[in-house]
Order: sequence, then C-alpha cells, then structure tokens
Amino acid sequence: MAKPIVMIGSGGIVHDAHLPAYRKAEFPVAALVDVNRDRAISLATEFAIPFATDSVAAAVRYAPADCIFDVAVPANVIASILPQLPDGAAVLIQKPMGETLAEAVEILRICRTKRLTAAVNFQLRWSPNMLAARALYVSGAIGEVHDMEVAVSVHMPWQLWSFLSTAPRLEILYHSIHYVDLIRSWFGNPRGVYAQTVKSPRTPELAATKSVIVFDYGESRRVFLTTNHSHDYDPSMQRSYVQWEGMTGAIRAQMGVNLNYPEGKPDNLEYILTGSAGWRAAPLSGNWFPDAFIGSMGSLQRYVQEEDATLPTCVEDAIDTMRTVEAAYLSGQQGGVRLPEIES
Repeated sequence: MAKPIVMIGSGGIVHDAHLPAYRKAEFPVAALVDVNRDRAISLATEFAIPFATDSVAAAVRYAPADCIFDVAVPANVIASILPQLPDGAAVLIQKPMGETLAEAVEILRICRTKRLTAAVNFQLRWSPNMLAARALYVSGAIGEVHDMEVAVSVHMPWQLWSFLSTAPRLEILYHSIHYVDLIRSWFGNPRGVYAQTVKSPRTPELAATKSVIVFDYGESRRVFLTTNHSHDYDPSMQRSYVQWEGMTGAIRAQMGVNLNYPEGKPDNLEYILTGSAGWRAAPLSGNWFPDAFIGSMGSLQRYVQEEDATLPTCVEDAIDTMRTVEAAYLSGQQGGVRLPEIES
C-alpha cells in the first residue's frame, strides 16, 4: 500500500502533473502546503485533499508518521524547506537540485545531516516511451548504442512561470537538465562536456533559452543535445525527440509535451532494425506528463518500503547531474578554441 504524501508547493507543475499522476496511481495525498493559502485551499478542494495550509510546520504536525514529503518549490527555496522536515523523513525534491552547484552541495549536506531518504524528481527517466526504449535496448534488438541525440526546436511560453523571469540561469538548469539526467542514466558520467547557451532576441529579458551540449564519452560514441525554445512558427516543423542508434537498429522517442506547448501532442516511440522494411511504432500507454511522475514517486515509494534495493535519482546520484550542468555553464563561459594563426 502506498504511503501518504504531503505536497509542499501548489504551482502549475503540481496541478498539471504531480496531483493528476498521484490520483491515477492511487497514491494518497494527505496534505498540501503553499505560501498562498487560498491557492492551497483551492487545489486541495479540486483534488479532494483533506488538509491545506500555508505553514510547513503545520503540515509537519498534521502529517502521518510514515508519509513522503513531495517538495515542489522553486530551486532557490529548497534549502530553506528541507531543515523544517522531520529527521529521517522520505523526500522527493523537485528538480533542479538548487540553482547552482554550490546550492546542490548544500542540499546534499542537509539531506545527509538530517538522514533524509531523498530523491530528485528527474522524472523523464520514467516516461513510458523512455522505459519502452530502454526495454528495447536491453532486449538486444538494436545492439551496442554508439550515438544518442536530443533535439528540441519549439516555442516555449516561459511567461507561464513567473519565477523564471529573473532567473540567472534558465534553459539548461530548468529544461535541458532532464536530458542531461537521461543521458547519464544511459552512459554514466561523461568525461567532460562542450557547451554554449545563448539568449534569444525574441525574449531578451530572459536568461539564455537556446543551448547545445556535446558530451565526451570517448571517440566511438557521439552524444549531444540541441535546444531552441524560440521556434515561433508553424508548429508542423517543431521537433522534440530523443534518438538512439545502435549497431543493429535505431530508436526515436517523441516528447509530445514540448510540441505546441502547453496543449502538447502525444508521445510516441518508433524503431527500426537492420534488415527490416522500415520504421515501426511501438505500443505505448501514457505520456511524460503526467505518467512519468508516477514513476519518480513510485520509485521512492518502493525504496522506502524495501521493495526496491536502489533509488535511481537519490541525491547522491543527482549531484552528478548537477555537476554536469555546472560543467556545461563553465564551458559556455570559457568559450571555444580560437582559430589558429597562419602566416600571411
């Protein structure tokens, strides 16, 4: 039986993904907290949550002893919330794990000091099409993977998240971090990264919203991601996919949530095998939003109930995703190699 959840935060992601996912999975939500009490009460009423408050302390007093805290607040607030939770509690922390590597290290320290069983909500790993892609690979169908690319070219209405309007870091930290984590889940930590992230002239008031990151996994494997959130044209040419190439086949997974956001399109998964007539569609049930959120919470639920021996996105692993993100920003600041001089 699933443990009750205390939801801290009631923003758009909670309304659109967390709570619909938990309702679908029949994970009980015992309480909801938000600094805006009216918003907390409204959302609690909509999802039949019995307790709503604007006080973390009040929620902790109300919380069942065996609950899981789901902390879905802006990254720069996480380190102030965790010390208010009971020692030894189980916690799912919304990504990113702080706004900088220094904040991530502080979050890790707090989790260790308080003995929290803590995971970061890098939920893309559990999207139904990503799980299907992994299963296809594990079956041996496509052979050794030597190429992985993530391509996103869409129009993203960043104004939907007011707290991002002043964020010093945006695209990699709040969006491409999902793909960074997904890549790490396939290949482990890269030897290094080469990256550039730039601002869009369409949204000059925001931090950088377009990025390219190349991951160094040696000379026999190409891994990169490219994102452009300013493609504000006919949606028919938008793209949002992850593609893997192996020695005997290839897989492409469409991430529909990014397409014509926020309406979105369905996810899908296609694959092709050596010698086959063409690409085939793999059967899927569900989408990244909200179904992947069942996976991230379900992973923590199973771990604390000792049904699973590992916690894939525990803070001890998530810190390496944050290290990779930090390396990407450092690479962008340092710039590329200048053209060599030649004699005239």
